[in-house]
Amino acid sequence: MADSLVAGAPRAAIASRYPRRSAVIGWILFDWAAQPYFTLITTFIFAPYFTTFVAADPAQGQSLWGFATGSAGLIIALASPVLGAIADASGRRKPWIFGFGALLVIGSCAMWFGRPGDDSVILPLLIAYGVATIGVEFATVFNNAMMPHLVPPEQIGRLSGTGWATGYVGGILSLVLVLGFLAGSPDTGRTLFGLSPWFGLDPVTHQGDRITGPLTGIWFVIFVLPMFLLTPDFPAKRKPGAAVREGLRELRQTLRELPKHRSMAMFLLANMIYTDGLVSLFAFGGIYAAGTFGWHTLQIGSFGILLAIAATFGAYLGGKLDDALGPKRVIAGSMLLLLTAVLGILLVERDSILFMPVTPPQPGGALFAAPAERAYLLLGCLIGIAGGPLQAASRSLLIHMAPKDRIAQFFGLFALTGKVTSFIGPMLIGAVTAITASQKAGMAVLVLFFVGGLALLAKVRG
Repeated sequence: MADSLVAGAPRAAIASRYPRRSAVIGWILFDWAAQPYFTLITTFIFAPYFTTFVAADPAQGQSLWGFATGSAGLIIALASPVLGAIADASGRRKPWIFGFGALLVIGSCAMWFGRPGDDSVILPLLIAYGVATIGVEFATVFNNAMMPHLVPPEQIGRLSGTGWATGYVGGILSLVLVLGFLAGSPDTGRTLFGLSPWFGLDPVTHQGDRITGPLTGIWFVIFVLPMFLLTPDFPAKRKPGAAVREGLRELRQTLRELPKHRSMAMFLLANMIYTDGLVSLFAFGGIYAAGTFGWHTLQIGSFGILLAIAATFGAYLGGKLDDALGPKRVIAGSMLLLLTAVLGILLVERDSILFMPVTPPQPGGALFAAPAERAYLLLGCLIGIAGGPLQAASRSLLIHMAPKDRIAQFFGLFALTGKVTSFIGPMLIGAVTAITASQKAGMAVLVLFFVGGLALLAKVRG
């Protein structure tokens, strides 16, 4: 993959301006290192486990998880532009990635203590989840800021898409590891591969679900090392105190000038809306399936593997389409697919599809045997195919539009717009779910986010 990222450009020019392929590979592996957090913790294993077995009931669990996600998002939103501006002024990226990566590891490992049916662990678990989320999101901001210095501008789309695709492969393998070797069914005591769980993990107390926290932390530590060892950082430009003052000054200047740059302002506003919808969709897709179909770890994890495979192909193809058609078209097409998927999900019940009765899932039945389950599986793959290109093309479009000397600052603003209202989506889902006691009603609010994102993106001149 790395070879293709520099193909077609004069080798002497590439060598003089951009680092070696090993540096690109090291950068790409950050996505591989970080993705299990989103795959195992926030989407397919731990979040559904929390809502189903730790909280009193799925509706309450979805509500609590939504409030925790929103609170972490608000902190990320407020701090990202400031930290990005300071990083641009100081010139360094890796110290920030190291510090916030440590928060990811600490918060993830603490999730091991989330015993089922124990009310006393709910608040500590939600705090640990918030700490880990803040860590992974801030580390990603500074890793993204390295992109323009790794490959020529015309190859940014492929680099971004390859990173997302590689991350999804890492997510798939982490899911296979958990489902095939670590998480046993409480009914049979066996993993998806028919094995006894490794390390004697107890299926009854859901140790296979809880181990995803420490596994995520260890995985990150191992696979982020190539980025630290192979990908060059920028030399320090200013001492910390001077960097803080200069960074804040440049941020104020950027914010004052932003209204003059209508396309950038519209893109950041559109990103604020549709990213909120996407994050909420990923965060609650597994939770919704657990509540609707009664899926447990093996079913949700298998669903996650298939969705991640679809997302891998979607992200890689999206990167190629990004370079060929432009990131704006890729973003718009991805949102249309996601809107279709959300509308489809709202029309799938345990015993009906598009209001037509079907046979509901049977206890002890084969995996995804019921028609409604297969329909949900198809819609999940559609979400996977669209989600990767949407995120990859969004950071690609930002790089094309932002001044290169303030790239971390604009990625901070990018994170701000991706997070400043990110608490609204989860909290709105949580509030609507709590008021109506209906997971479906909570999920229905996502339609508004994708429609609004499309309307604003139409005003952006890529």
